Amino acid sequence: MSHHASGPDFGFPHGDARLDMTDLYAFPKPGDPGKSILILNVHMSFGVNPPGPTTTEPFAPGALYEIKIDTDGDAIADISYSLQFRSSGDGKQSATLRRIQGTAAAGPGDQGEVIVEEAPVSLGQEALVTNAGECRLFAGWRSDPFFFDANGNFNKMQFTGDDFFADKNVCSIVLELPNAALGTRKLGLWARTLDKTGEGWSQADRGGRPLQAVFLPGEERVAYLNGEPADDDRFIGVFAHQLEHTGGYTPEDSRSLARKLLPDILSYDPRRPASFPHNGRTLTDDVVDVFFSMLTNGKVTGDKVGPHGDLLDEFPYLGPPHD
Repeated sequence: MSHHASGPDFGFPHGDARLDMTDLYAFPKPGDPGKSILILNVHMSFGVNPPGPTTTEPFAPGALYEIKIDTDGDAIADISYSLQFRSSGDGKQSATLRRIQGTAAAGPGDQGEVIVEEAPVSLGQEALVTNAGECRLFAGWRSDPFFFDANGNFNKMQFTGDDFFADKNVCSIVLELPNAALGTRKLGLWARTLDKTGEGWSQADRGGRPLQAVFLPGEERVAYLNGEPADDDRFIGVFAHQLEHTGGYTPEDSRSLARKLLPDILSYDPRRPASFPHNGRTLTDDVVDVFFSMLTNGKVTGDKVGPHGDLLDEFPYLGPPHD
């Protein structure tokens, strides 16, 4: 799965579905290339281990949901957009969006410039959108745009085209921002979730590129999810071992490919059209076919599943949640 159920044994990080990052997308705004759309999806509506529905509360109150932006190629955040949610007694939630720039962007984003305060979170079919200057924000339940024959994967990659996610929901954070707020050069993007503990902020999940965090790290997955992109060189050996084992790569080729996958950052140049794996990621990019072709060294080239038909042509671009 893309980044769904990325905890141990396909469970949830910190045992909390609300902290589970599922996907990160970045693409120019359709019809307005001077702006970009960033989408962070978390909290799948249906768990794998154990199987069954997850909680109906969209986001973990008090936790941080962050999109990190590296503007100079050192795999350290220079800009961060951080959301924190608050629950009210009637089951509703609201979101506060902060922007952090400079050295502080690498740390937890509970401080910084408030861009949006107390934005309503969508719990039903209606997409509640908040505008603040040139920024637009949506947060809440939507139809999961990720498409993948997950059951076929668990059946030794015997894919039949059965899309596990066709009727699943996800909690989305959608940002529309002017490119000037990101930097107009090539960027490096990743996202993470952090939970507040008695000892301070604890990172639960993180990732930039789709799928690899779930399938490649193996026994070191927890360390990987707790890590920072700037330190990802330490996982080259783990990635290379998995590539050699699954794809039959030579040791030299597997390490070379692992170096291309790390650090776990999604490259994005807002001046160019988006298409994974070359630039950003759109909602219709077939990342599964790209990943499995790489993972298996061309032995498996696809799962026979295509994009969902409920995507929208306008903000927030994700379809309404399924009943």
